Amino acid sequence: MKDKVIGATGSISGAASVLGSWQVCHSVCLGIIALLGMLGIAVTAMPLLFLTKIAIPIWLAAVGLLLITWLLYKKKKCISKNLIILNTGLIIAGTPFEGVRNFSFVFWIIGGILALAGIALMVRERKSKRCHDEK
Repeated sequence: MKDKVIGATGSISGAASVLGSWQVCHSVCLGIIALLGMLGIAVTAMPLLFLTKIAIPIWLAAVGLLLITWLLYKKKKCISKNLIILNTGLIIAGTPFEGVRNFSFVFWIIGGILALAGIALMVRERKSKRCHDEK
């Protein structure tokens, strides 16, 4: 149970970091508007626009949770390192600071590579575990 809570904390940190990114927030808002439109509800504004005002605090909370997760990994080795790599990539991709907006594509590339690497490592680990179990 304790491991699941720790793993969930890491996942929440990664998800919160991406919500700090304007592009992702914008896409989520458009998805919500489309879903509401299919239900016959018209929305004229962006329903999640408030997230842009709290993007930096959410991102900082995600970084804090990632640091706690990393410290727990270093101390107890009870968390998947691949999940930490995935969450680190999501946090880097979701960097919300205006001062680095011109370089956001660099953050997306680096974060995306890390996130994909984390996913690939998790898949490889599960495949090798499954092959090992079959033998």
